[in-house]
Amino acid sequence: MSSWLWYEFWFWMTWAGSTLGWSLRTEGARHVPRKGPVLLIANHQSFLDPVMIGLAARRHLHFLARATLFKTNLFGSFLRSVNCVPVDQEGVAKEGLKTTLGLLKAGRAVLIFPEGNRTEDGALQTFKPGVLLLIQRSQAPVVPVAIAGAYELYPRHHKIPQLAPLFLPAPSGGVGISIGPAVEARHFAGMHREQALSELFDRVQTQLLRAEALRRKA
Repeated sequence: MSSWLWYEFWFWMTWAGSTLGWSLRTEGARHVPRKGPVLLIANHQSFLDPVMIGLAARRHLHFLARATLFKTNLFGSFLRSVNCVPVDQEGVAKEGLKTTLGLLKAGRAVLIFPEGNRTEDGALQTFKPGVLLLIQRSQAPVVPVAIAGAYELYPRHHKIPQLAPLFLPAPSGGVGISIGPAVEARHFAGMHREQALSELFDRVQTQLLRAEALRRKA
């Protein structure tokens, strides 16, 4: 219970900060199953993505994070306390696959970024095939998610993010997140790899268009 309350405390703290500081708007939380294993797949625009998608999903999510972030005992302990799991390589690399599969088999909801890395130009990148292995082995429902606006506020070549205050002009606009309906793993059974990856890509792209329309414009 104490860990649940701790996560809830930081949820509402970051929700307030993200709403006020980045004009966060979300939709589709109802699409995330409340119980059981769930694999959320999302585009990756910035370091803001895991936190903000966690706010949009509402369910307590688990996240993969670079092991180097856990080197400081205090910060590492905090990351673990809010469901971050250290891996040498994030996303769909070998260690990330193993860790994510273990979490799903334990009935957790896990967020991954099938692109593998943050986008260079804001556009959705090709998905790595490792996401299909997760779907096949876990048989967890798949929930497509997209975030828009985070790239404009915090591209990978910037050291600190810009703000988009709720009650002030925001030249780069705010952040929008859209969550689509869950898809059962059996839907992808029998598909060729290219076909399945293409469909997953298209589902996230559809949500990206919705997220872009949802976010506060400059």
